[in-house]
Amino acid sequence: MGRNAILLADKAAGVTSFDCLGRIKREINRKSGHCGTLDKFAHGLMIVLCGCYTHLVPAFMGLDKTYEALIEFGRTTDTLDPEGEVIQTGPVPSFEAVSAAVSALTGPQMQVPPIYSALHVDGKRSYRMARSGQEVDLPPRSVIIHEAEILSWEAPFLKIRLHVSKGTYIRSYARDIGRLCGSCAYVKELYRTQIGPFSVSEALPAADGFAGKVPESGNIGEALLERLPGMAALDVSPEEAFKASNGYLKGSVLQRFPEGCRYVVLKDAGKTVCVCSAEERKIICQVREE
Repeated sequence: MGRNAILLADKAAGVTSFDCLGRIKREINRKSGHCGTLDKFAHGLMIVLCGCYTHLVPAFMGLDKTYEALIEFGRTTDTLDPEGEVIQTGPVPSFEAVSAAVSALTGPQMQVPPIYSALHVDGKRSYRMARSGQEVDLPPRSVIIHEAEILSWEAPFLKIRLHVSKGTYIRSYARDIGRLCGSCAYVKELYRTQIGPFSVSEALPAADGFAGKVPESGNIGEALLERLPGMAALDVSPEEAFKASNGYLKGSVLQRFPEGCRYVVLKDAGKTVCVCSAEERKIICQVREE
């Protein structure tokens, strides 16, 4: 059957997110899903949910992310990353121009995603259309660059830390900052260090595998649930827990849902019984050892 798990995985550069997920499916649970991919050239934090926790993927998908990116100015590629072909060159801007562009691109933005992305266009993947030579027109969408911190500038390379909202493409950010500087740019290296409150420093190196590195029994990563923004914990009686474990929420439980939360973890004597949607007032994930 496999295990229930919330895993923090540190994906290596050069490995696809699909391959990383595949290893988890083989070693932990065939029923597993990620909460956001990383490009093959990138490395860093991925969150993977296994077993019953796959029902919580939407709760994890909307979290902010933090990256450290190395952006090269003076040339760009068709994919906006080091795996593409160089399609344009330009002058290397001054640090003053780069710094001004970083300031201009901080805050709410309308960003056009890269054409080499997994977004759907008329039912087709954008990257497949681009590879086949078809014209791809992706509409801009609203994103937020919450914080941009310049870590170093050694022309033509800018190292920058970016705290961004869901849906932000760092490759698009590099394209846009290059244009603002009157040149072009692409992402040479990318490292995802944070997803919401979860840090890559807590993650297990995916290249080393997960077998033997997680508890041999019980649900894995339960403690991570209560760190999820908008999540609250509620202690219930054995009778209420029994009802909830069978898909029924008693009125006494619903009346005690904390105000202002999106999700509620029901716990009986410290043991997680289920996770509920506070907005829909229903159980969305029943947690049982497998």
